[in-house]
Amino acid sequence: MGPPPHGGALVDLRVEPDRAGDLAAVARGLPAWELTRRQRCDLELLATGGFSPLRTFLDRADYEAVCTSMRLVTGELWPIPVTLDLPESVVEAASATGGLTLRARGADVAVLWLQSAWRPDPAAEALAVLGTTDPTHPAAQALLHESHPWYVSGPLEVLELPRHHAFRSLRHTPGDVRALLAQRGWDRVVAFQTRNPMHRAHQELTIRAARELDANLLLHPVVGMTKPGDVDPYVRVRCYQALLPTYPPGTALLSLLPLAMRMAGPREALWHAIIRKNHGATHFIVGRDHAGPGVDRQGRPFYEPYAAQDLVREHESELGIGVVPFRAMVYVEELQQHVPEDEVRPGYHCLRISGTEQRRRLAEGEELPSWFTPPVVAAELRRAFPARSERGARRAGR
Repeated sequence: MGPPPHGGALVDLRVEPDRAGDLAAVARGLPAWELTRRQRCDLELLATGGFSPLRTFLDRADYEAVCTSMRLVTGELWPIPVTLDLPESVVEAASATGGLTLRARGADVAVLWLQSAWRPDPAAEALAVLGTTDPTHPAAQALLHESHPWYVSGPLEVLELPRHHAFRSLRHTPGDVRALLAQRGWDRVVAFQTRNPMHRAHQELTIRAARELDANLLLHPVVGMTKPGDVDPYVRVRCYQALLPTYPPGTALLSLLPLAMRMAGPREALWHAIIRKNHGATHFIVGRDHAGPGVDRQGRPFYEPYAAQDLVREHESELGIGVVPFRAMVYVEELQQHVPEDEVRPGYHCLRISGTEQRRRLAEGEELPSWFTPPVVAAELRRAFPARSERGARRAGR
């Protein structure tokens, strides 16, 4: 069921039980590194095959190939460097022992057997992958000012996945998702990526895509790292849970993706398509300004609005997953429905509510109209972002 994983096989780096005990004992004697939030996300998707065909963090040859050509040295498409950055002192300690224990929130989760270490050029990486060194781009800021100076690679053995305490029933490995799709008999599945609460326009977009493809829908929101300032993932997941029953029964599956986004625009859209292929989707929706971080210091968009769609479509046949490009959806007052913006007839009135306007309405206690978002989603957002007057009343009542 579903397309074959990228590279032909779904990677699983978790060790067998008869190896786990010995490896855990070895891990306790090695120098250790507490993974950053991004590194935890990357490790989880490496371990479960979300990043198939990768079997570890990139070595120098693959890293340089990905930066320059969006391919691994073996030829497979791979547009985003997945690297493990470390301080020099940790690299020296790992070099002395040959291995490094990786920890997630204090728990030993993996051992990396050190084979290579090098100092990258962060500015060159930012220009190659992101197209900019502007620090208003969150990934450029992280690369240039927050990352550690050494990258390392080597065989990776995973003891356990990083632990999550919320929404466990919605967290699925790629193998889990493939099994769920097979159980439901879903042969055609279109995946939808989002890092925001879903409103009417998003829902209409996904329903249209599924209907046009005669497919079912995989709602696959990112709950790892997204753009700074985005709505908290806990709030977003409650919104998704509230929205799910409003889809036609038996047509949509909600599954959370522990991805650390790089906001890399066209390259990231290609990456997202590969990841959804690994999860069993046959098609992937690529929207306007997909994975774009907004505007630079001069107020110009980092990426052209449809550059992501163009790049993914360019590689569609090689990817083996169908690309579903969608224009922005707008609400037409005369039709009382959402339609793609390029289908709006002259003279019709389009209604929009921007993210800024949404935040203002919530702060002022104003209604979010039902044409903009379902009442169940509006209720979750009001609960998470009470009006200023309510916040004052709550403080006074303490």
